[in-house]
Amino acid sequence: MILASGPVSGLSTMLSTPFVQHALLAGTAIAVLSGLVGYFVVLRGQVFAGDALSHVAYAGSLAALAAGVDLRFGLFAACVVVGLVLGLLGGRGVADDVVIGTTFAWILGLGVFFLAVYTTRGATGNGAANVNVLFGSIFGISASDARVAAWIALGGIAALLALGRPLLFASIDPAVAAARGVPVRVIGAAFLGLVGITAAEASQAIGALLLFGLLAAPPAAAHLLTNRPWAGLVLAAALSTAALWAGVIVAYAVPDLPVSFDIMSIAALIYAAAGLIAWLRRRRATAAQVALSAVTAPSAPGTGRTARPYA
Repeated sequence: MILASGPVSGLSTMLSTPFVQHALLAGTAIAVLSGLVGYFVVLRGQVFAGDALSHVAYAGSLAALAAGVDLRFGLFAACVVVGLVLGLLGGRGVADDVVIGTTFAWILGLGVFFLAVYTTRGATGNGAANVNVLFGSIFGISASDARVAAWIALGGIAALLALGRPLLFASIDPAVAAARGVPVRVIGAAFLGLVGITAAEASQAIGALLLFGLLAAPPAAAHLLTNRPWAGLVLAAALSTAALWAGVIVAYAVPDLPVSFDIMSIAALIYAAAGLIAWLRRRRATAAQVALSAVTAPSAPGTGRTARPYA
């Protein structure tokens, strides 16, 4: 335990543990991808799409389990296909609420159906699979699975960086981007396909029901802390990674706390702290404006004194 043996020796022991190493290898790559993709999700106002894809991940996983195939096949096939469809049906590459809501309701129905099939036919072979799909099993990732997860995440990061400039242009001003010849609809669909890959990858670590928090909270915090896009991207990835590492450390130190709960709680605290910092900045800016107005206000006629606003 970290606290029982001292912070330094406890952390050293933790980092030398194989299952923690596997968790941090896969988790760090997933967190960086989630932060980068999530920054654009928040910027484009597609947070609802991320929430829908989290449920798609659950339905796809259960479909794969019910069919007796690899869990990851269902995850990636369902999330990527639905992400592309959302982008293509949503107009200029931005899936609207009606499209997402309709798809969301249908996917939930499919999830219930596949859950019924799995529990009645195949649950006896893997009774913990349903819980792992819902809440993740980052401490149960093997060395080979961790390497695969890291490579997939690195591929997603490379794809996002290659798409970065036109995606940023299309996200900030889609009308001007389209007039300049940027394929806004294609880029939007490709981006939601990438969101699907991120959702599928993150589901394996923190669960289908909780991946939305990692995809939204740290990137939203980055938006509150800076309005510079490239700095915001880096900050979103750093905050997501910090949430994951802190969650793993807390779960290792306090085994009674589930690791996915720890990661999501810390991600929420990061967002709350960013909101507080942004609020304090606004208060200071408002106070500075009031003080500047008082100093630069014209003198009251006949008094030679500066006119002051009423308290």
